[in-house]
Amino acid sequence: MAKSIGYLLDTNILVHLIRNNDAGIAVASNYGLDAGLSHCVISVVTVGEMLALVRKFAWGTMKSAQLQRVLEQVVWVDINNPAILDAYAELDGSSQRAGSKMGKNDLWIAATAKVTGVTLLTCDGDFDHLHPAQLSRIRLDQQTGKALP
Repeated sequence: MAKSIGYLLDTNILVHLIRNNDAGIAVASNYGLDAGLSHCVISVVTVGEMLALVRKFAWGTMKSAQLQRVLEQVVWVDINNPAILDAYAELDGSSQRAGSKMGKNDLWIAATAKVTGVTLLTCDGDFDHLHPAQLSRIRLDQQTGKALP
């Protein structure tokens, strides 16, 4: 597996890491996340999504504490940044012109990855239509955590 200077972790990647399921274990191992998350960033949008999932899935104390540990290790990127705001508008416009409608949270996450220049790790196909010049991403299989073509 090619290693990157950094990764932006999509919300679904955090869920797999916290659940410590097969996909989470594979992602951690294949992308150097098992050695720590200090080279990873997340959008503040992901923080909000994760806090909502804690309530939605009624996570107990153990998983909530694991989430807190993960959130303490990664760098949070605020979307209140002119470059991220501009990238959001660019990606939204190009997605609509291409006939793809992205969810607003995915747009924020993509804009954050674009501006920070790190590779997005995701299990979502929602970013597939974006050109590699717009976004560096690695899409992973939801079950195995292995990279998809």
